[in-house]
Amino acid sequence: MEKIQVYAQELKKLREIFQDVDASQSKLCEGLIEDAAFLKAENYVLKGVLSQIGMVKIHPNHPEMQKPTEAAKQYLKNLNSYSVVIKTLNGVLNKVAMDDEDELSDYE
Repeated sequence: MEKIQVYAQELKKLREIFQDVDASQSKLCEGLIEDAAFLKAENYVLKGVLSQIGMVKIHPNHPEMQKPTEAAKQYLKNLNSYSVVIKTLNGVLNKVAMDDEDELSDYE
């Protein structure tokens, strides 16, 4: 799969999840949804690179000397950013779910 396909697939998935969210909240979240899809696609590419080169360079003569690769550093940064974005989006979904429950309790 190519990066653009991963991006499109993630974007579609997240938009489907947020289709029932209030229009104003959905507009507010659109940038985060696009960022999440972008980070997912970027990490897909980095994962392919890391599967070939590994996350750590080990000195051939001194195995105790190790350092992380630049791709590994970027992958972890992206992963942390993706996690924060997804957590934020999940907070919006939880708020919507709580609001729906409050509306239903009015009929009890």
